Amino acid sequence: MLEAFDFVLFGGAGDLALRKLIPGLFRAHRNGELPEGTRIIPTLRNAQMVLEYKDKVRDAAQKHLNKDEFEATAWDSFATIIFPVFIDISKLDDKWAALAELLNNGENRQRVFYLSTPPSVFSDACKHLHESGLITKYARVVVEKPLGYDAKTAEEINSSIAEYFKEEAIFRIDHYLGKETVQNLLALRFANGIFEHLWDARTIDNVQITISETVGLEGRASFYDGAGALRDMVQNHILQLLCLVAMESPNKMTAERIRAEKLKVLESLRPLTGNTVKYNTVRGQYVAGQMDNTNVPGYLDELGQPSNTETFVAIRAHIDNSRWANVPFYLRTGKRMKSRFAEIVIQYKDVAHRVYPETAGNPVPNRLVIRLQPEESIKIIMNSKDLGKHETHLSPVVLNLNFAETYKDFHSDAYKRLMLDAAANDPSLFIHRAEVDAAWAWIDPIIEAWQRPENKPLGYMAGSWGPIASAQLLASDGRNWFNIEEVGTDAEESH
Repeated sequence: MLEAFDFVLFGGAGDLALRKLIPGLFRAHRNGELPEGTRIIPTLRNAQMVLEYKDKVRDAAQKHLNKDEFEATAWDSFATIIFPVFIDISKLDDKWAALAELLNNGENRQRVFYLSTPPSVFSDACKHLHESGLITKYARVVVEKPLGYDAKTAEEINSSIAEYFKEEAIFRIDHYLGKETVQNLLALRFANGIFEHLWDARTIDNVQITISETVGLEGRASFYDGAGALRDMVQNHILQLLCLVAMESPNKMTAERIRAEKLKVLESLRPLTGNTVKYNTVRGQYVAGQMDNTNVPGYLDELGQPSNTETFVAIRAHIDNSRWANVPFYLRTGKRMKSRFAEIVIQYKDVAHRVYPETAGNPVPNRLVIRLQPEESIKIIMNSKDLGKHETHLSPVVLNLNFAETYKDFHSDAYKRLMLDAAANDPSLFIHRAEVDAAWAWIDPIIEAWQRPENKPLGYMAGSWGPIASAQLLASDGRNWFNIEEVGTDAEESH
C-alpha cells in the first residue's frame, strides 16, 4: 500500500513538469491515489518564480489536461499540497538547508527526488542532496533521458549518480514503459496461451516497431541537433519496446526477473558494424514539404545552419536466439512524417497452403497491431468471407479492442503511473544500468559508421513516410511497412 511521500521535483517550472508531471500528479490526487499527507515540492530558480508558481501551474494544467479533467474544487485542494521552494542546483547554500528543514519534518517518509533537468546537473543535484543529509534509506532518485550521448558519457552519468544512490534507489525513466498498452503487452503474452504459443520464428514472419512524429524541432533545436533520432528515440524507447516484444517469460513478474529477460534480448541483438550498417540502416533528414496542406520548412531551414543530424531512422535488426532465429525486426522513427502514431506490428506467416482460388482474392497476412498513440488499442487483422457477396471473396477484417471505448473512464497517463511506482518503490517499469550499457553497446557502432562521409542522411519531404530507401530496405526482403490506416476502406471492424 502506498504511503504518504514527499515528491521533490527539480526543474519544477520546466516544460516537462508543466506539460506532464504536475498534470499527472493532479490526476492522481483527483483519483484519490495520493495518500493523505503527501507533499509536492517543486524547486525553482529564483524567488519571484516561487511567488508566481501556483498560478503558473494552474494555467498549464488547464491547457494540458483533457477538457473534462480540470475541476476548480479539485485543483484548489491539490494546490494545498504544493510547496514550491527556491534552489539553485549548482550551488550548495542556505537554500538547501531550508529544503532539509522542510523534508526533515517527515524524516521517515518516502522521498522521491525527480530530476527533470539536463543530465549535466544530475551529479551536482545528487552531491548536494548527499551533503545536505537528504538521502535517507527511504529516498530514491528518478532521472530523465537522455542518459548520455554514447556508452562513455552514459557511464559517466550513471557513475556520478551511483556515488550517492544505490542502484536499487535509481529509477531511470522511459515514459513509453508507463503506457497502459505497453504494460498490457506483457499480459497479452504471458496470461493468454493463444498468443504465447504463436510468438516465435515458427509462426511470425516479421516484427515492425514504429514511432512516427509529425512535429519538427518544436523549440528543441539545440538538444536535438546534438542527439538525432537514433539517440533520441531508438536507443531508449524503441529498444525498450523491442525487449518487451522479444523477451522470454520471467518466472515471476518482478522487477528483477523482468529486467533480466530484457537484458538477454539486448545482449542477443546481432551487432551492426562497418559495412553491415550500410545495408541494414537508413538515415534521413526532412526537407521542405506539406503537412495538412500547409507548407513547412525543412530541418536545415528550422535549424538555421548546416547539419548532418538525422531526423529519420530505419533499421533491420535480428535477435540471435532460438525463439527469433531469422525473424527480422524492422525499427522506424522519424519527424515530420505523414501521420503521428506509435505501434508494434506482429506479422504472421502466410498459410502453408492456399485452398481458395485466385478469384477469391489474395488473403492478407494476419497481423497483431498494438497501437500506443494517439489512441491505445490492440487490433487483430484476419481474413473473412465478404458476407455481402454470394461468391466467395476474401476481405480483411479488424477485431478491435479500443481502451477508450472499453474502459469509459480510461485516461492513460504514463508519467502518472511511473511517478506513483517510484513513490511505491516499484522499479518494474524502470531501466536498469545494465540495460543502458547494453543498448549503447549496440547503438555506438552504428553512430560510428554514420560518421563516414558516404553515410550522410538522405532527404525526404516533410509529410511523407521517410526516404525511399526505407521502403527499399523492406522491399529487398519481399516485405513492406504496414500502417493500420491502409488496411482498406472496405475492411469491416468488430469490437
